Order: sequence, then structure tokens, then C-alpha cells
Amino acid sequence: MSVRIVRLGTQRLPGEGVRIGAVRHLPRGVRKERYAAEDWFDVWYPELAPSAALVTQARGAQTEAEWRAFVTAFRKEMEASAPRRTLDLLAALSHGADFSVGCTCADEARCHRSVLRALLAERGAAIA
Repeated sequence: MSVRIVRLGTQRLPGEGVRIGAVRHLPRGVRKERYAAEDWFDVWYPELAPSAALVTQARGAQTEAEWRAFVTAFRKEMEASAPRRTLDLLAALSHGADFSVGCTCADEARCHRSVLRALLAERGAAIA
């Protein structure tokens, strides 16, 4: 049992389980009833995405220092009680169920899902 960190919209891996879309905005041009069928996500959970202001900051980060500033700010957002409890829950569930959490960014190294991976690992999640 484990959690996978994935790019939404890519083909699902065998045994991946439920896909959680940790994105602020829904995919453009995709009908709601097609999200799961087209491998976007089964459940949309924008509470695990950066705020709109931080999305803009992340997209504009061109230097390593700018990216680190985004990571620091996003980690601070994830310290609020609701996201913190969600991360604790996902970490605990990863030991008894297979599921995935993802975003649409092409490069995980420059995507908030890399931060989610780290936050889940810090909570002892079983990460595939």
C-alpha cells in the first residue's frame, strides 16, 4: 500500500488507486464527466494546491532563489490546520490503501507536487 505522486493527465499505472487532483484550476477543455476516464483525477482537491497568488509566484520563478521562496511560502500555507490534517490523513491512509496525488505540471522538480511529496514523507507516508 502506498501513495504515488503523479502527473495528472498521464496514463495510470496498474494498482495506482484513486487519483486526487491537487490543482487550483480544473483542466481546460475537459468535460467534468471525463476527468477520471481521461486519467486526470477521480477527486478534485484544490485544498492541496497553492493559493492563486502562489501559483502565479511559482510560474514566474526563474531562479533557484525564487523557487525556494515559493517552496517556503507553500509550506507555510500547508501548515494551516485543514491542509495539515489532510496531509496527516493521507500519510496514514498510505499504509493501508493505494492512491495517488498529482498536478498537471510537466516537471515535478518545479511543481508543488514535489513539496507535497516531501511533506507526506515527513509524516511517514509510504510513497511508491
